[in-house]
Amino acid sequence: MTNPPKKGNRIPRQSAPELSPEARKKTFSEVSLGYTPAMAMLEASRCLQCKKPKCVLGCPVHVRIPEFIRQVAEGKFLEAARTIRETNALPAITGRVCPQEDQCEKHCVIGLKGEPLAIGKLERFVADYERESGAEEDIQPAPPTDKKIAIIGAGPAGLTAAGDLAALGHEVVIFEALHQAGGVLFYGIPEFRLPRNIIEMEIDRLKKRGVTIKLDYVIGKIKSLDELMIDDGFDAVFIATGAGLPYFLGIPGENLNGVYSANEFLTRVNLMHAWEFPEFDTPLHAHQAIAVIGGGNTALDAARTALRLPSARRVSIIYRRSSEEMPARHEEIRHAREEGVAFRFLERPVAIMGENGWVKAVRCQKMQLGEPDASGRRRPLPIAGSEFDFPADAVVIALGSGTNPLIAQDAKDLVIDPEGHIELSDADIQMTSKPGVFAGGDIVTGAATVISAMGAGKKAARGIHDYVMRSA
Repeated sequence: MTNPPKKGNRIPRQSAPELSPEARKKTFSEVSLGYTPAMAMLEASRCLQCKKPKCVLGCPVHVRIPEFIRQVAEGKFLEAARTIRETNALPAITGRVCPQEDQCEKHCVIGLKGEPLAIGKLERFVADYERESGAEEDIQPAPPTDKKIAIIGAGPAGLTAAGDLAALGHEVVIFEALHQAGGVLFYGIPEFRLPRNIIEMEIDRLKKRGVTIKLDYVIGKIKSLDELMIDDGFDAVFIATGAGLPYFLGIPGENLNGVYSANEFLTRVNLMHAWEFPEFDTPLHAHQAIAVIGGGNTALDAARTALRLPSARRVSIIYRRSSEEMPARHEEIRHAREEGVAFRFLERPVAIMGENGWVKAVRCQKMQLGEPDASGRRRPLPIAGSEFDFPADAVVIALGSGTNPLIAQDAKDLVIDPEGHIELSDADIQMTSKPGVFAGGDIVTGAATVISAMGAGKKAARGIHDYVMRSA
């Protein structure tokens, strides 16, 4: 490797190369191409190596950020990968989808007078370098403890807990309701943001650690929590089922053909390859004018996915506030604009209009912004008499999601809040009200980020380990 450049914050933040909008808007190939080694070393050299790094405090899994950044600046890329993996089991994933601008990078000191260090892009570079180098992780399993742990859900929280528990010598079995492990990573995030082979690589790492994954296995239907613990002999259970029950608007016309929740739409495309019909037998109707309702990252994912469908001619996002209030990541908004997604601000749907059972338009009402509400954003207020019809033959509703009630209905001794989230009796270790049962991720907090779910998985793994070993 070449000698590292001198560190300093006068070097501008390095922008990773991307596919051009024209090249990418009809393909599911990854948009960002990532740093080259030279770019990564130059960006890493901007780090001031703070004695009290606030960036680490902003990371839910507490990656030793200054240490891995220093190793990148020195060209020690594989050492940097090992440093990250000590606390983050999925760096190739979090480096792509974690909202670093609201977490670690938000606390970066050099961001006070310029652009913060590109921690996420450096994390991705390191993980990709490790994979592409062919370096095999030296997995030295701990001596077996003869303890069995069941994990319900193969999303970020479940996968993280599984890796940590397997490394401690426990027998770990993941029960996943869908036919592919990965949870929201696989069905919710499009391939142009998170390639499937990256997820499959991380899941293969878990299997090499001895983790067993049982697919198409719905806990709450096939087996109950009590059956897992009493009949099958599991010493503890971690519930990590996420929040996959979609919210709807509650307006006329939502039962028309051509209306989808974002969950259904993204699952059918991402997990079931609907866009590759007839090679895969899960088609979507050949929609041409798609309206996406919402302003978060899921709405952006749905809109950019819709744009890539062969039949799509026009894709629009309808959002009831202004662009300044949109909660989606700025990078995703920029990518959507570049690709041709239209944004319609200060409008809200009040009905979905149909013809012969199919969507033909969205009836919208214009809005204006009032005083800030509890979220800190200015409250959208309807303008009387401003309704109009916006032509569309499909509507995707991306307004967030809630919890699936299957497990809660099955286990009456779990304490559940009014919104269906599992309440914890000890949040420090993710313990629920039911002895031996732990929970974490969106099923506890509501819909949040991948990295926060992983943080809950790590806490739960520590709590579960202490719990089962006390009874050893």
